[in-house]
Amino acid sequence: MKKIMSKLGKGFLALVITITCFANTAEAAPGIFKWDVIGSKKVDYGVDRDVFYLGPRAPKYAKLQFKVTGASLNMHKCIVHYMNGSREEIKLKGNFRAGDVSRVIDLKGGKRKVEKIVFVYDTKNRAKRKANVLLLGYR
Repeated sequence: MKKIMSKLGKGFLALVITITCFANTAEAAPGIFKWDVIGSKKVDYGVDRDVFYLGPRAPKYAKLQFKVTGASLNMHKCIVHYMNGSREEIKLKGNFRAGDVSRVIDLKGGKRKVEKIVFVYDTKNRAKRKANVLLLGYR
C-alpha cells in the first residue's frame, strides 16, 4: 500500500476522499442535485423579450426559479410553453433587485416537458448596468 501511495501521491488520495464524501452526501440527501441551470440572459434597458429554448431533449421540470444579478429588474410577465402545445402564464410582476431570487414556481401538472420559457422585462436603474437573469429548473 505504501508503494501505491508514494507513486500516486497525496493529491490523488485527496481526490478519492472528496469524491467519496460527495457520493455519500448525495445518497444521504436525495434530491440535492436536481436543480439545473437552464440558461442566463442579459436584460436591455427598454422592454426586452428573451426566450430560453429547451427543446425535446431537455429533461422534464416540475419547478422553475430565477436569480437577478448586476442591476434591478422590472418583470412584466413570464410564459412557459410546453411540448404538448399548451402554455402557462406565470404571475411574477414586480421589481427585483440585484441579488434577489424569485419564489419557487410550481409548474401545473407536475413534471412537464418544456419547449421554451419567455420573459418580458426591463432593466430598471439609473446606473449604466444591465440586469442578468439566471434561470433554474427543478427535475
